[in-house]
Amino acid sequence: MTIYNREAFLDHVAERLGTPRHEVHKHPFIHRNQLPEETLSDLNSDELLDLAKTTSEALHVTVNITKQDDLGAVLDEYLKRLGDGQLILPTNSEAFSDYNLDSWVTTVSSQRAVKYWDPQADRETNLSTAQNSLVAIGFADYLLAESGTITVPTTPGQGRAFNFLPTHYLSIVKRSHILPRSTQATKLYDQRLKSGELKTSNINYISGPSNSGDIEMVLIVGVHGPLDMTYVIVDDR
Repeated sequence: MTIYNREAFLDHVAERLGTPRHEVHKHPFIHRNQLPEETLSDLNSDELLDLAKTTSEALHVTVNITKQDDLGAVLDEYLKRLGDGQLILPTNSEAFSDYNLDSWVTTVSSQRAVKYWDPQADRETNLSTAQNSLVAIGFADYLLAESGTITVPTTPGQGRAFNFLPTHYLSIVKRSHILPRSTQATKLYDQRLKSGELKTSNINYISGPSNSGDIEMVLIVGVHGPLDMTYVIVDDR
């Protein structure tokens, strides 16, 4: 973005105020402390897990902790509880393989209507698929213990609306990817973007279903986006 006449404008403001121009290189910003990096950094794996569960449940998220061998059964039970309806999955074979879910995908596809977020489809088709899906099961990069937030980059195989238009939403995340807070996630994303490992138009920070209480101070969960959210934490230790 080009800013026209900036220097002349700032000189004029400084002159009218009767003060010299502030020059950043003469007054560099100095952190008074390292709280962004130090807060919660002393927690061990078990403490991070406990905190993540507590903060997530405070946001009305259902948290399920499971071993990888039991992940398929956990997903089956979740879908059984919701009943029949279209399931949307991301087009991401690497993620399914990473969680040993390839055979589960084959089985579930024979039992109910399964659609995918299609990188080759036009925008309206994917939006319609997501909106008409009873449930979405996707993958998150990280879970932030401090706020109960999952982070999900927009990718060709898991677009932005995938996370917000289905009626119910379940996100799978590794226990080893539970981070203290957004500071650590931001640094990791910065590294991945600079190295070219990750290419994305945006990164979604999702803190459970919507919690609206602005009408007569009555809390309503899920009025915007999915009615409810579930985090399945896979213990990969």
